Amino acid sequence: MKVRVVYRKVSDYIRYDLKEIVLPSSLPDPPHFVKRRKLTWHERFLVLKEASRLYAASWVRDIGPELRPNDYKKHGDEEPKKTVQETEKEPSVLEDLAVAARGGMETLRPALHRLYMTRASQYKDALTSFIQGYHEGLQQVMQKKEEPEVPADEADKSKKQPDL
Repeated sequence: MKVRVVYRKVSDYIRYDLKEIVLPSSLPDPPHFVKRRKLTWHERFLVLKEASRLYAASWVRDIGPELRPNDYKKHGDEEPKKTVQETEKEPSVLEDLAVAARGGMETLRPALHRLYMTRASQYKDALTSFIQGYHEGLQQVMQKKEEPEVPADEADKSKKQPDL
């Protein structure tokens, strides 16, 4: 009798528990989840082609129109035309970090330091403006509390003076 119980427990463990330990089943998808259709081999090839083009363009030191999808250089344009807005605009923080990351640790460290210092100064400015606004609001509340007391005291004094 005991051998049969032990055999059943071991076989259940192997059949159910060990299977879940070695090959865990994933959770079912939520009810609102819509599965996408599988891509055809041609569509997979096009995705791989575009991804490899973007990856190869990302190794270029200069970030430019090569990284933007669907912006291909025309054979007639040797140099892209820049508008006034593009020349005056500073590079974004993300572009700056991307260029610095490609340059190695020597260029990444100062870029990260600049980023942290600007964030710290923005946080400090926001905190000081909040504190100033809080003090102004506190002063306004204190003035509102004091204003009703002053006329009440004056009214009490004026009432007491005729009685004397």
